[in-house]
Amino acid sequence: MCVIKRGVVVVFESINGHGYTQGYAECTQHVNDALKVDWDTRGSAMHGVDTEVAHVAAKTEYNNLHLPVMDLVTTALQSDEFVAQLKEVFPNEEDDDEDLE
Repeated sequence: MCVIKRGVVVVFESINGHGYTQGYAECTQHVNDALKVDWDTRGSAMHGVDTEVAHVAAKTEYNNLHLPVMDLVTTALQSDEFVAQLKEVFPNEEDDDEDLE
């Protein structure tokens, strides 16, 4: 799996886990408030689970992804001959350059 796809998958998985955990905690609080009870959540799979750390780590990893092709694009765009350089980076087999000019 390519790096960017893996990064997106990890972020989505962390969002789902984090959202589920936060939703469960909010629901538990609503039940406690409505029924005036202290619902024991120690038996829950979500009890004591810290999804915030995993979620922050996944977002940080994704935000720090380095895509080498972007270095080539940045260099090409700084050139006076940027169209020719971009064509080298992204060759077009049909050699249709109407859109680039």
